[in-house]
Amino acid sequence: MTEFREQDLSGAQIRGALLRGIRMRGVELIDVEISGELKNVIVNGVDIAPLIDAELNRRMPERAKMRPDSGDGFREAWSILERLWEGTLARARRLPEALLHESVDDEWSFIQTLRHLNFASAAWVERMVLGKASPWHPLDLPWDEAPGWEGIPWDREARPPLDEVLAVRRERQSTVRAVVGSLTDTQLASTVTRTEPGWPQLEDFPVQECLHIVLNEEWEHRLYAERDLTALEEFA
Repeated sequence: MTEFREQDLSGAQIRGALLRGIRMRGVELIDVEISGELKNVIVNGVDIAPLIDAELNRRMPERAKMRPDSGDGFREAWSILERLWEGTLARARRLPEALLHESVDDEWSFIQTLRHLNFASAAWVERMVLGKASPWHPLDLPWDEAPGWEGIPWDREARPPLDEVLAVRRERQSTVRAVVGSLTDTQLASTVTRTEPGWPQLEDFPVQECLHIVLNEEWEHRLYAERDLTALEEFA
């Protein structure tokens, strides 16, 4: 256990960290920005996670549709995501392509974000749901804190053309669209096991959760992309 007492953490940056079972007493949180998954976050006796969730759904009503529990719900969610991403891509194409390789605040570039989404759909749909042991493309990009695995590409510094990355993305989107297009409640209630070398390696993992992960990745990373495009447009 790590313990901090009477420490000045002003200006600290914490990325990709697991903060579970944390207790903070007598602290001052001023001008703090938090972005991540919140569950059972008690602030001055109030669990703020449901409040934040409700406020985000109020601001973005389609967000509430990203946790479906039926085949029709998944089909609607995926259709929403593809439509929203079309708008984001159109916005990105108005910028010089060189800017789409630029990082904003040390985050992924726009093109790196697309490469990561390609990785996510390959991992959770092609590998987990469809059973392809090694569905990877050389430009797929795992998350930065991933441990790394033999046989899975991970070239963060590559600068491929946007259209090359989009060609892979269209194939992956088509695969997800086909999976959810024929999705039945029986399939949703089933589990999958993948123990072949690589990632993910999971036993009896719910199909529904595999698809929820993809929806969440697509939703959240589009918001990040929109945020960063706003900053990049100042340099165009």
